[in-house]
Amino acid sequence: MKEILRNLLLQAADTLLARNELVLNSQPEFGIERTRNSAHGDFASNIAMILAKTQQRNPRELAQALVGALPASDAVEKVEIAGPGFINFFLTTRAYHDELRRVFHEGGDYGRSRQGVHKIVGVEFVSANPTGPLHVGHGRAAAIGDTICRLLDATGWNVTREFYYNDAGAQIANLALSVQARCKGIEPDDPRWPADGYRGEYIREIARAYMTRETAGRDDSAWDTDLMASGDPDDLDAIRSFAVNWLRHEQDQDLRAFGVEFDVYYLESSLYADGKLDNVVKRIIDEGHAYEADGALWLKSTDFGDDKDRVMRKSDGTCTYFVPDIAYHYSKWQRGYKRAITELGADHHGSLARVRAGLQALDLGIPKGWPEYVLHQMVTVMRGGEEVKISKRAGGYVTLRDLIDEVGRDATRYFLICRKSDSQLVFDIDLARAQSFDNPVYYIQYAHARICSVQRQMHERSIVFDRKPALASLDRLQSEHAQTVLREISRYPEVVEAAAACLEPHLLAQYLRELAQAFHTWYNAEQFLIEDEALRDARLALAFGTRQVLANGLDLLGISAPETM
Repeated sequence: MKEILRNLLLQAADTLLARNELVLNSQPEFGIERTRNSAHGDFASNIAMILAKTQQRNPRELAQALVGALPASDAVEKVEIAGPGFINFFLTTRAYHDELRRVFHEGGDYGRSRQGVHKIVGVEFVSANPTGPLHVGHGRAAAIGDTICRLLDATGWNVTREFYYNDAGAQIANLALSVQARCKGIEPDDPRWPADGYRGEYIREIARAYMTRETAGRDDSAWDTDLMASGDPDDLDAIRSFAVNWLRHEQDQDLRAFGVEFDVYYLESSLYADGKLDNVVKRIIDEGHAYEADGALWLKSTDFGDDKDRVMRKSDGTCTYFVPDIAYHYSKWQRGYKRAITELGADHHGSLARVRAGLQALDLGIPKGWPEYVLHQMVTVMRGGEEVKISKRAGGYVTLRDLIDEVGRDATRYFLICRKSDSQLVFDIDLARAQSFDNPVYYIQYAHARICSVQRQMHERSIVFDRKPALASLDRLQSEHAQTVLREISRYPEVVEAAAACLEPHLLAQYLRELAQAFHTWYNAEQFLIEDEALRDARLALAFGTRQVLANGLDLLGISAPETM
């Protein structure tokens, strides 16, 4: 609907341009937003105030000229000028009926971009260290990242999902030492236990599997190392390889259970093996953006907006943690990701500026704001009014698998998506399990199931729905409740576009709850299977259109649309 109004306004601007009443060097950028108060119309545009700045004209006067030049449209009932120069549009009921007809015509594609942009974007998310089961924070990253991918795909992007394994460094060494200790029968309370060792029960499981010479993971393209355990407790390299692959496989299983899969798995260790990290450091030095001081190599990150220079290579010859990140993101640029999005926990915020600075220091034309970052805040898990902190298996944290087992995939995904990613989230297990309207995912899915129930009742009564006459009788939908549902349906394409553009999946989660609320209110106020055939068919058309939009939106969130509940 916004596109209809945008085209009308652009045509009006072209008319004024042809009359020499307007001077334009390029197509104007302006906004069209839904009004909060229906007394002010359905949509309002600021085009007159935007153009007035360059035309040296009074905004209200320019608004009047634009309104006078608007072409006739069946979608617009009347137009008013408000305030300093807003143009308010009052739409016809036909405009909303046409949008419902569009739902039926496009079906599962309703709300998806038809522009065929197909630009390439790489989205990296989760990227958990293979040192333990995925925790609830990884779960939030998975839900947010996967939904962003679905939204970008729906708006015309060619999306590649990428997982970066930090399979090198001190944490992996601690993992190997922890498993080795278990292999030798050493317990965490033993003085011989590694100082920074991992204490969860999963370490005992890995040690048992290693000593009994089991196979870790799967032997396919995603698992490129020898996976068969040797059973030798003194072979630390073999233990490291086995433990990493065991946990990679386990994380992959958890993500698949969560409805998340990846196209690319990238290993940090390959940056060392292939010399990519050394090449990046050398190029930064060659470009004059590094210097030596106090026995260390420093990046001149202040040249690129950082608050101070950063150590790249310490006096012992090892690189600091953000240097592999520079090399890894540079590999994305080399692989053709002209747009790259990285989803991370908010605790990584401090490294963002220095990674971007390092990429700028390569002097390869990488844009300043590349890559884009989406940060998520912490998740607090509650049960019975108290915080849950410990998993029996992981030890010190709640795992993603714990949540999936407790409340199911659908509720877990919705609850981890429903708040803006940069806000802290409370995951209430009791609420997520509740089969009541207080549970938002149950509320949304029940709306879909209710409509499916109506269809089953039709079958039982031998009532046949004929779409063509039903869509021709939409003018029988006179009640305010039905009108509210029509307006909510028409918002769906705008919400998908906005959620994708802003990388904010919670916008879609919130919208579906609002659409479900509008439907439940209408459902409770009016009967559908009535004797008046034309009115019955009109109501059924609106109900079935609602079901389609709910199903489309739930699919973008990676959540099922059940037919019974």
